[in-house]
Amino acid sequence: MSDRTIFENNIDRYEEWFSENPFAYVSELHAVQELLPPSRNGIEIGVGTGRFAAPLGIPIGIDPSRAMAGLAKKKGVEVITGVAENLPFKDAEFDYALIVTTVCFLDDITLAFQEAHRVLKPDGSFLIGFVDKNSPIGMAYEQRKHESHFYRDATFYSVEELLHHLEAAGFSAFSFRQTLFHHLDEMIAPDPVRPGHGDGSFVVIRADK
Repeated sequence: MSDRTIFENNIDRYEEWFSENPFAYVSELHAVQELLPPSRNGIEIGVGTGRFAAPLGIPIGIDPSRAMAGLAKKKGVEVITGVAENLPFKDAEFDYALIVTTVCFLDDITLAFQEAHRVLKPDGSFLIGFVDKNSPIGMAYEQRKHESHFYRDATFYSVEELLHHLEAAGFSAFSFRQTLFHHLDEMIAPDPVRPGHGDGSFVVIRADK
């Protein structure tokens, strides 16, 4: 992350998004859950406050923010301090790795994806949940990112760009889920989860090693 202190010092503001957008949050959870392997031997990279790892039953997370890790630990997630570009784990250790809404903050996406590939077992899966930069919400985030506390230095990606990076890291056999078909302030219930991509602003890619 370009400036990790932004997250370290603004946990309350970070948590506010989930409180203010509960239907979007639940929609994203459901989309990730549809592609998440049933194994408990997984890790969330950029676990933050455990908003995804805890309800999804992911036992281990990694995050550079000690303050955020403290909240995740209270939710039952074991958190190790570290970054995506240098995962403190052995080769072929996990059945899956998940990264949600964090890919835009990576310092080196190439190295991070190589590290994810390294720590996965031969038949492991890498899941990425993200806001597609070509979607309505993605374009709105891009246009207003200079006003955002968190997204000021973010690099948003399209589905095609992430597939390129995944293939370069050795991943294949891609599966997709999408949700968030409305603007956030228009949501009155969780949005459905559908296969594919191109219509929903939030996309989950599952890539196999």
